[in-house]
Amino acid sequence: MTRRNPPQQRIPVAVLGATGAVGQTFIRLLENHAWFKVAEVAASERSAGKSYADAAHWLEGVMPADVASMTVVECKPEAVTCALVFSALDSSVAGDVECSFARDGRIVCSNARNHRMEPDVPLLIPEINAPHITVIEAQRKRLGWKGAIVTNANCSSTVAALALAPIHAKFGVDKVFVATMQAVSGAGYPGVASLDILGNVIPFIDGEEPKLQAEIAKLLGSVNGGLIESAPIRVTAHTNRVPVEHGHTVCMSIGLKTPATPEQVSDALANWIGDTAAVGLPSRPTHPIVVTTQRDRPQPRRDVGLGAGMTVTVGRIRPDELMDVKMVAMGSNTIRGAAGGAILNAELLFTKGYIPGA
Repeated sequence: MTRRNPPQQRIPVAVLGATGAVGQTFIRLLENHAWFKVAEVAASERSAGKSYADAAHWLEGVMPADVASMTVVECKPEAVTCALVFSALDSSVAGDVECSFARDGRIVCSNARNHRMEPDVPLLIPEINAPHITVIEAQRKRLGWKGAIVTNANCSSTVAALALAPIHAKFGVDKVFVATMQAVSGAGYPGVASLDILGNVIPFIDGEEPKLQAEIAKLLGSVNGGLIESAPIRVTAHTNRVPVEHGHTVCMSIGLKTPATPEQVSDALANWIGDTAAVGLPSRPTHPIVVTTQRDRPQPRRDVGLGAGMTVTVGRIRPDELMDVKMVAMGSNTIRGAAGGAILNAELLFTKGYIPGA
């Protein structure tokens, strides 16, 4: 894939579901973005026609003044002009709305789960699987549209897959046991009731375990015949909500195809650069993975902001008595696992010429 030069001026983008927690994260991350600028904000019919300042219950920091004064429009292609749209829509409405934009020729970078497992929809982490964007052509042929839908993975799947990718590339991953400790911000706002989560662990998150089991294999898969073929990795998952504000922690026991020591696994992680197509993208951290040797790390409170929230920290790499190695990975669910991941996907799409009119 050839690569375009950075844009000479910032590209206008729209945010769908802009008033919610994920939509607000998009707006914060895009405020000073080198390539993109928020030009339109869209939300539900009840918010349409209001100023963004009146429609949104702003949750963190100071609302950008230029966005505050924008008028919210409905999430309809006829109300939005931008060629590139970021979808922070809830899965209950995202499916049809995102299709309507792609049908109208827009590029949709989605945070929703609705289209993730289609074999011609890229489930993208640019450092891992940049070549997966080529299946857009099969998507366009199947659905007869000129736009496209590209998704980022579930927040826990993202953390797990980034930590597994270097290991899979070097030794081959055969099977993974995953147990997550997921922050309350992953439930959106207002999220989990305080009397349910304070001093508590909730050992069930609706739909999370099937997502992890399917998405990790697709993320680490390959393109075959113009479609994405999931890697033959067996994954079993337990997911838990814990009283942590930001940062999902993922504990994994890993069975390898080629035996490796913890030291060899640690070296593979520490020396990993990832796909060169992602190098130089504005949102890509200098180190997508950081390996810590401290015996009590990673910790969400201390490590979640590394790489501006785009780095996954891996630690406690050690032998596993039932498999081969076990380790702990932690990353930001709101940035790398949500809005930041989708923005990084859009950066890759721009460099490969998929954003019309830019």
